[in-house]
Amino acid sequence: MESLLCPLCSGESKSFYIHGQREFLQCSLCLSVFLNPKDYLSTAEEQAHYLCHNNDPDDEGYRKFLSPVTEKLLLNFTKEDKGLDFGSGTGSPIVKVLEENGYNISQYDLFFHNYPERLQQQYNYVSSSETIEHFKEPYKEFELLKSLLLPKGKLFLMTDLFDENRDFGTWYYKTDPTHVFLYHPKAFEWIKDNFGYSKVTIDKRVITLEL
Repeated sequence: MESLLCPLCSGESKSFYIHGQREFLQCSLCLSVFLNPKDYLSTAEEQAHYLCHNNDPDDEGYRKFLSPVTEKLLLNFTKEDKGLDFGSGTGSPIVKVLEENGYNISQYDLFFHNYPERLQQQYNYVSSSETIEHFKEPYKEFELLKSLLLPKGKLFLMTDLFDENRDFGTWYYKTDPTHVFLYHPKAFEWIKDNFGYSKVTIDKRVITLEL
């Protein structure tokens, strides 16, 4: 089995699980599990997969699913603050709900809302929900996310976390072919320390990093 360095923290890894033809490896440093790059979908296959998602920002079930993030944004920020939803997909309930409340938030998505100029600005808050598990180069992506924040800014992430109590074999999250990096809670301590955040908070699926 091939040994690769972790694409987040560059820790040594070892083969962890084989799912069909796909190999997952585990990092010895941040303890996260990631897909062997040989098993990545092509860009075209990845985009086609996202188009199958039901991402209707008016769908009540979808809005409720993302409500732990929108509630934190509404609680922590005002209409005067500037925000970005990063990896918003075809349509973002987070953007829709905040706009309904008069907030100043825009969206960016590599495939569906690709406005590079929005990545040249800075924001009081950035949300990235059900997106970071798709990062093929998580170190590079977290470097970008940090650069988007103003001083005292906050980054809100939503993903399902991996830990030792998970039965990886039955865990649904690994079966999505576009889920390539599955974070252990320890990974966010590493991100905090290495990207200069002052605090990290994990509340179920929602991770908050504060400058």
